[in-house]
Amino acid sequence: MCSCNSDQPPKTQIGIWHERHRFHHKLSLALALLLGWTVVGCSDGRPQRVVVSGQVLIDDKPLAGGNIKFVPDGARPSMGTIDEEGHYKLTCFEVGDGAIPGKHRVEIVSNEILSQTAVRWCAPKKYASFLTSGLEVEISEPTDSLEIHLTWDGGKPFMEMVNMGSGKL
Repeated sequence: MCSCNSDQPPKTQIGIWHERHRFHHKLSLALALLLGWTVVGCSDGRPQRVVVSGQVLIDDKPLAGGNIKFVPDGARPSMGTIDEEGHYKLTCFEVGDGAIPGKHRVEIVSNEILSQTAVRWCAPKKYASFLTSGLEVEISEPTDSLEIHLTWDGGKPFMEMVNMGSGKL
């Protein structure tokens, strides 16, 4: 539509320049806000975590299976599964997100349920609770090589007779 037939005065070069300048200013501001939201706004509102993985060794050999748990004071624990080569990767809130930085007590449970009355322990029972394991680690930065060393201290895997209940009420 021609501006000659409009009730509004024709735009001057300066008016057009101001309009473009305002548009570019608004676009720049919107991009800056979007970038700021992307960098800062990605927080999930949960405590900071760092990726942690490594290997569990028992008497310098990989522990072939089990579960590992890192328990910090006053914060959410992180857990992982120990594979056939002793490797683990910790999860706190989401798969593989690691552990909250700080001091952690560690527990490792490695056993096989053979029947309703028999369990074979693949690591000493003392490691099955962070209260008795004696294992502590400090997490301060991401790592993919945190080794946890266990020992039988002269012992060996053993079978324990247990009563897991008959399932009857």
